[in-house]
Amino acid sequence: MKKKVLITAGPTFEPIDPVRFIGNRSTGKMGLEIVLEALKKNFEVKAIVGPNALSWPIHNSNLEYIKVETAQEMFEEASKWIDWYEIGIFAAAVADYRVKEISNQKIKKNDSELTITLVKNPDILAHFGRNKRDNQILIGFALETENEIKNAQNKLVNKNLNAIVLNSLNDEGAGFQRSTNKITMIYPENRIEVYDLKSKDQVAEDILNAILKQD
Repeated sequence: MKKKVLITAGPTFEPIDPVRFIGNRSTGKMGLEIVLEALKKNFEVKAIVGPNALSWPIHNSNLEYIKVETAQEMFEEASKWIDWYEIGIFAAAVADYRVKEISNQKIKKNDSELTITLVKNPDILAHFGRNKRDNQILIGFALETENEIKNAQNKLVNKNLNAIVLNSLNDEGAGFQRSTNKITMIYPENRIEVYDLKSKDQVAEDILNAILKQD
């Protein structure tokens, strides 16, 4: 029987007005490679994907590809599958905040300063962690710039994850807008596995293989 895998990928864009938005540097490539690796393993995949310019394998019969733009949209779509998945891999770079009041018209450049009020977005990973069943495996991602291991371990515990994939921007060749990545897999009870710098397709294979060992 095919394993059911839910994957989030890409950034989210939080609109300011019809022209501008708050975003981040994620291209979605790491998430794409995880989707491709899951399809290679003949898993049934739901991919919930933020804005990106990549070529996705939309016509694969084992893949349902769901496009979203904002964190709220990603939260709503992911929540539809909270009881469906066996493995959840949350690779998306979700914006923590959104604009409180979105302008219906393009904001004109009138004053020397512009103040925008931000409010918190739903914490998708925490929501899934709170509702995780014993037969579900939940994997998060952490991108850190300091106190990397400690911050990732805190996220692992606070969000009730089975493992977390740590990226450090201090590692050369890792992070956004690159074809390579360097990860550290962190598990409960302070178990840590450090991987070498690899192409993102190889990293995706490492991640899926590590998850399957936990199954």
